[in-house]
Amino acid sequence: MARYRGPQTKIARKFGDAIFGADKAFEKKKYPPGMHGANKRRKKQSEYGIQLQEKQKAKYTYGILERQFSNLFKKATRKKGITGEILLQLLESRLDNVVFRLGIAPSRRAARQFVGHKHITVNGEVVNIPSYTLRPGDVIGVREKSKSLEAITESLSGRANTFNWLEWDEQKLEGKFLNMPERDLIPENIKEQLIVELYSK
Repeated sequence: MARYRGPQTKIARKFGDAIFGADKAFEKKKYPPGMHGANKRRKKQSEYGIQLQEKQKAKYTYGILERQFSNLFKKATRKKGITGEILLQLLESRLDNVVFRLGIAPSRRAARQFVGHKHITVNGEVVNIPSYTLRPGDVIGVREKSKSLEAITESLSGRANTFNWLEWDEQKLEGKFLNMPERDLIPENIKEQLIVELYSK
C-alpha cells in the first residue's frame, strides 16, 4: 500500500500551511525549510511552479500519490460541472478521508491505517480499501470488535468538527455520507483551479 512516509513538518513548512493538522514544530518555524532558514532570498516562482506546488499540496493533504491523483483528475474531467470542484469532492468522498472527517481517526494517515486493518465498515460490510469512493447514503461504522479500541475511543472523545455533508450517530458509532460537499464547505486551503490549469497544458 503505497503512501508518503517521510517528514511531515518539513512538507508543511514547504507549503506554508499545516496541511497535516496541528503541529508545534511548524508553529515555531513557519518559513520554508533549508540551511539558510528564513533569511534566504528565494527566486520568484514561475507560473508552472506555482501550479505544480498546488497539486503537490493537494496530494500531500489527502495522502495520495501521483498515479491515483492523475486518475482522479481524469475521472473529474469526465463528469459534468466544474472540474476543480468535482476533483475536491472525489477526494473528500474517499473512505479514509471520511473516517478522518467523522472524527473516528485523529488524522488521515491514522484513518488509512484503521481502514487497512479492517476496523471500518461501509453499509455493514468490512472495507479495507482506503481509496474506496463513498456514495450519498452510505453508512460508515466502526466494526463491533474494534469499538473498544483505545485509538478510536480517544479520537472520538476529542471529536469537535461537524460537517454538513456528514451525519454522526454517537450511540451506534456510525456516520452517514449524506451528499457530495459544496466547495465553500470544504475547509482545505487548496486553489483547485491552478491544478486544472496544470493538467490542461
